[in-house]
Amino acid sequence: MKQIKKGKVYRGSPGSKRANPWAWIPTLYFAEGIPYVAAMTISVIMYKRLEISNTDIALYTSWLYLPWVIKPFWSPFVDIIKTKRWWIVTMQLLIGAGLAGVAFLLPLPFFFQGTLAFFWLLAFSSATHDIAADGFYMLALDSSQQSFFVGIRSTFYRLAMISGQGLLIILAGFLERTTGNIRLSWCITFFVLAGLFLVFFVYHRFVLPRPESENREGAKTAQKVMKEFGETFASFFQKKGIVIAIAFMLLYRLGEAMLVKMASPFLLDSREIGGLGLSTEQVGIIYGTVGVIALTLGGIIGGIAASRRGLKFWIWIMALCITFPHLAYLYLAWAMPVNFILINAAVAIEQFGYGFGFTAYMLYLIYFSEGKHKTAHYAICTGFMAQGMMLPGMIAGWLQEMMGYFHFFVWIMIAAIPTLLVIPFLKIDKEFGKKKKELTE
Repeated sequence: MKQIKKGKVYRGSPGSKRANPWAWIPTLYFAEGIPYVAAMTISVIMYKRLEISNTDIALYTSWLYLPWVIKPFWSPFVDIIKTKRWWIVTMQLLIGAGLAGVAFLLPLPFFFQGTLAFFWLLAFSSATHDIAADGFYMLALDSSQQSFFVGIRSTFYRLAMISGQGLLIILAGFLERTTGNIRLSWCITFFVLAGLFLVFFVYHRFVLPRPESENREGAKTAQKVMKEFGETFASFFQKKGIVIAIAFMLLYRLGEAMLVKMASPFLLDSREIGGLGLSTEQVGIIYGTVGVIALTLGGIIGGIAASRRGLKFWIWIMALCITFPHLAYLYLAWAMPVNFILINAAVAIEQFGYGFGFTAYMLYLIYFSEGKHKTAHYAICTGFMAQGMMLPGMIAGWLQEMMGYFHFFVWIMIAAIPTLLVIPFLKIDKEFGKKKKELTE
């Protein structure tokens, strides 16, 4: 039995009667955001609370970017092996297993090595889930629905960021304070996350629709996909201005890539060694609420600004906005304030600047990907984007421990120079990014 709903054909299934996009888009994109923030942010704070050195934290958690760096290489095979729907529910089960594995291993003496292994499972499962979820979104919805729900999916992805960086960190901090046992507190926190993904797995197993178009996509053979991918990959590196473009992708967030690894340790470390001595709960409040709100506002305002004057006009201003607000951390390391509101304000300034400045980066990736194979080329660009975060982040902890926090943040400001040096060589169409005026007469 088949059901026709809003122009889409779905197989009769336990989930087909609940194929309304509102039933699965919010939960799907919330589930997409949580494992990323767990691997990139929660892990850093947890390891810091468990007294792992900054050098080791930055080095090993930066390696977790690797699945997103190489994601374009295995994305073509997601369609061949199974359907995107199958990948989504399977990866959610594996993500839950990875989170549970972290929780089980935390009490053991070799917890650092053991939990890192499960974070690797989590990271690869999350990157694969991203591929499948974004592809499924385009298959299960028509073009008008895709346009309507793009804001909804972004909103719930942001809510996942708030929940991961805020609510879960606050929960861990509350448990630390009430139980007096740091490892137990983080065990409970990760068990909560694992339980959440078990719920996601069961829910999406029955609720996600089964678009007929997905079954027809699997007709390509592995050999054909490899040939097409090889041609697409080669054509990317034949684009005009490829060297400058890659340099821009790798260097635009050079300072931010190092700052993001040391920001939470700086807030958590004691004042005796140059930190601000905040509690886990306070860090959760700063990054999970104030920080995310400022970041989101910066992104929204950046998007509006770019749509009015175009990328070429804003590229310099946005590049300055993503680098100079790092002065907020330099100020915090110099003044060592105790006023919690002042600390929140400084972080909000930096996060707003990052959100505003990041708009130019994403627009440039879209601009450089234009032309034949633009979807595949954009995926390759995102791989370079992840690499631009991974490589600098790996040495951030070593630099900080060698320099101290104040001089490390001075170095972060110096790292803005390569970003600004690349921009004059970029070739950007003056009209790109501008919102086209519609004819109304």
